[in-house]
Amino acid sequence: MKRQRNRGRVVAAVLAAMCAAAALPGQAHAAGPGVYAFDPDAKNVQGAATNVEASTLDEGVPYRSLIEPGEKLYYRVTLDDASAAYVSAVAVPGDSGEVAYGDGINVSLRETDDTRCGSERANFGSGEYARPITAYVSRTIEEGSSTCQESGQYDVLVERECKETSSSDAWDLELRFLQEPRLRSGTSMPTDGPDSWPSASAQPLTGKQQKRSGGAGYSEATGLEAGRWQDTVAPGQTRFYRVPVDWGQQIHATAGLSNSTSAADQFVGNALTLSLDNPAQGHVSDATLSYSGGPASASLSPLPPVAYRNRFDSSSQVSAMRFAGWYYLSVSLSPKLKESYGEKPIPFELAVQVKNDAETSPYEGDAGVFGVTDQDRDVARKGKNAREAAQSGPMKVVAAAGIGTGSVLVLGLGVWTLLARRRAAGAPASGRPA
Repeated sequence: MKRQRNRGRVVAAVLAAMCAAAALPGQAHAAGPGVYAFDPDAKNVQGAATNVEASTLDEGVPYRSLIEPGEKLYYRVTLDDASAAYVSAVAVPGDSGEVAYGDGINVSLRETDDTRCGSERANFGSGEYARPITAYVSRTIEEGSSTCQESGQYDVLVERECKETSSSDAWDLELRFLQEPRLRSGTSMPTDGPDSWPSASAQPLTGKQQKRSGGAGYSEATGLEAGRWQDTVAPGQTRFYRVPVDWGQQIHATAGLSNSTSAADQFVGNALTLSLDNPAQGHVSDATLSYSGGPASASLSPLPPVAYRNRFDSSSQVSAMRFAGWYYLSVSLSPKLKESYGEKPIPFELAVQVKNDAETSPYEGDAGVFGVTDQDRDVARKGKNAREAAQSGPMKVVAAAGIGTGSVLVLGLGVWTLLARRRAAGAPASGRPA
């Protein structure tokens, strides 16, 4: 019986490695331009036209849904009376869909009597081309406030806004609900926004440039540390990256698009969009550049260092820099470049700077996604995405040994056959296990 149990453990380990190898995270980067990589763990959920029929979103679980033009969909979350809460919605139009300046989504959090707690809108702006856009809504605990402070059920309303000339196709949605950790007992935090902060533009980096390939969605965002990073982006494509930014640290980013190797010099306005989103996938800031075939660059406006008090500032950019964690950078290239410059990807450089030493977290216990660990910094240094960083057990051995999927499958079948033969050879005539 002991030998049989040991054989079972070996077979289980091999099968686990086989399954993991069949879906290596790094292989997902083969997705073509315009294809968004949804979180593979996302659950399907259907929005409701009425709030009483809304499906409940569980904390920390990614969801996938659909929204039609002009549609208003309700979802529901359960909040406590002590934690700041966040619900984000990533809108993903098809890459062939036409979008206009005002097209986008509006996300609002409401008490069940329709009292509004907060809202945020995201649109395509002057870029006017389909790409993933994100908005989040928050519930902040504020001393002396009586609105949206109690525990209980709350409605999340996602509204799609579009012009008559826009695409009539449904958009995919990726939804997340998060609650911020509680502050340490006895911690006294500021209740107003920052008075001032370093707002000078960062000096250009001069270090060695390194190559690193971005992912096709937030769940595949490639880890980056401060430095100069080279990648390529095709017309209609969006590349995702993530940078660990701790309390007290300030992030700067610049995207520089290379010159075209063709003879074309057609002007394309808002050809590239550089966006920054916070750990709750709330939009922070963006910058755009125009293109005429020559080198061009765009930098994010200077942002304040990460601080708890930023949430009380009236500026949405400052308010979004409210907690530590992975901050997401994305680079999108307009499909309009295809007409004059072809379909081939164009090289670009993403320069990232993270200034200041890290400060102490204000939270009680584990900060979860709202903190930065030494492991996070190591992941950024090695350029792993979230899926790759989570690999463990047999798959780590397989990856380290450089064994491909096919080799693992052959190895697994070989072990299975060997165990079956040994078991058959040692079995008594009755067929019972030895």
